[in-house]
Amino acid sequence: MIVPRRKWRPSLRQILFGVLTLVATLPLVGLFFFRIYDNQLIRQTQAELIAQSRVLAALYAEEVTKRLDAGIPLGAEIPPELRPDPPDAVTPIRPLLDLAADDLFVRRPDARPAPQVADPAYVAVGARLMPILLETQKVTLAGFRILDPRGVVIAGRDEVGQSLAHIDEVAAALQGQYKAALRIRMPDKAPPPIYSLSRGVGVHVFSAMPVVVDNHVAGVIYTSRTPRNIFEHLYQERGKFIAAGSAVALTTLLIGFIVARTITHPMRELVERAGRIGRGDPEGFRPLAHYGTRDFAELSKHFFAMAGQLARRSDHIASFSAHLTHELKSPLTSIKGAAELLLDSVGSPSDTLTRAEQEKFLSNILGDAERLEVMTQRLRELARAEIASQNERANLAAVTAKLRERFALPNVVTPGSLDHAIAMSAETASIVLTHLADNARRHQARTIFLEAHQDVDMLVLEVSNDGEPISPRNRERIFDAFFTTRRDSGGTGMGLAIVRTIMTSHRGSIALRPTEHGAAFTLRFPNA
Repeated sequence: MIVPRRKWRPSLRQILFGVLTLVATLPLVGLFFFRIYDNQLIRQTQAELIAQSRVLAALYAEEVTKRLDAGIPLGAEIPPELRPDPPDAVTPIRPLLDLAADDLFVRRPDARPAPQVADPAYVAVGARLMPILLETQKVTLAGFRILDPRGVVIAGRDEVGQSLAHIDEVAAALQGQYKAALRIRMPDKAPPPIYSLSRGVGVHVFSAMPVVVDNHVAGVIYTSRTPRNIFEHLYQERGKFIAAGSAVALTTLLIGFIVARTITHPMRELVERAGRIGRGDPEGFRPLAHYGTRDFAELSKHFFAMAGQLARRSDHIASFSAHLTHELKSPLTSIKGAAELLLDSVGSPSDTLTRAEQEKFLSNILGDAERLEVMTQRLRELARAEIASQNERANLAAVTAKLRERFALPNVVTPGSLDHAIAMSAETASIVLTHLADNARRHQARTIFLEAHQDVDMLVLEVSNDGEPISPRNRERIFDAFFTTRRDSGGTGMGLAIVRTIMTSHRGSIALRPTEHGAAFTLRFPNA
């Protein structure tokens, strides 16, 4: 018997528990992946600020262009490498802020007093754009500041007249380069506890868009906004979130119940039944309380069929061994007794046995030895029938022809055609028909009739003879091993038992058919 190597192996229940736990925690684990979503929201916010700033920059540039003839001063000249190529039809600015990178700065520095007041022309431009800023801010909720070429605020709710030129992104924009930054902001109220899972909370997106006129910086559109955050929505909808979590938990429990009902419990019960069957407890053959699935019901069906077959085979071996011991005991006892008497006679000074008595004892020994030899031959045939191959085939007509050659009487008659292929070797089929013919001869039959016909996927062979009929009380026992009514004439009682074993092992069958004259059998052979 192959025994698995001893090592720790998880049970099916442990595996299912682990899988269900993982399923239940997946929504919670998914919260940690919202950082990716936060990053996407930040870039979306930056893209919106770029679009809004670009529109305001176009309006700002138009106002400055109108005042060029009046001598409005421009700022620094843009380096050639920062200027767009003339053939380029579009020059998009892509949002590239990333929480995972080192793009998070400290909170924005406060404005400083301007070293020099803004030019009146730029103050006038700021006053003209201020109504547009206010209307835009109502919808976008963004913060807007318009700076002159020196970084002085000329339009905005706060900090007008102060300088923002010392801020990194503003300084870059004053040189003609767009720049954005993520900065920490101080919220007006404490965030919910769930916010601690996200790095995107308390962050402000700042965008500094240069306004370019004649390849010179004419000012900066400085915008800012807090990006949207998924956790704010979750906290506001925490009741629904709890309901969703409860639904996940209930769904997990439902899945666990279904799996336990359909897989775990039937499997544990089947394992317990297998242990009982192994210990010889007949209660192990009781049907399961629940089979769960069609596949498991099929598995259980085949398992109980296999266990039943093994149990029947074990009972058959035990019964067969008892019968065999009983059958061998008589000839062995007879041989031993006769041999002891002959030995005593040889060793005695005077002959205690006459020559006729010695010949009788020797004849008995030879007869019993011949009986043992026949029984041994039958045992070999029975063993071959138990381990018969399932991949053989033979022609029934050829087997019948050999049967005619072996038996002069009884005569073999075939009313119809026997040219059919069966899933059995010619030698094995010959053993089956030979035992039936020998049994008929011993019961004074003079003719055996063989007639075949097809029945679905089986070949049915009707075998009958005109010999002595089988008595009603013996009809139920003729297939039992060692049952015979001709023991005195050398019968072993194993012929029909061997025939039944051969037919069963080849997925066929044999049955006694009722008849008023002789004996009739129905043999069912699987087609080749």
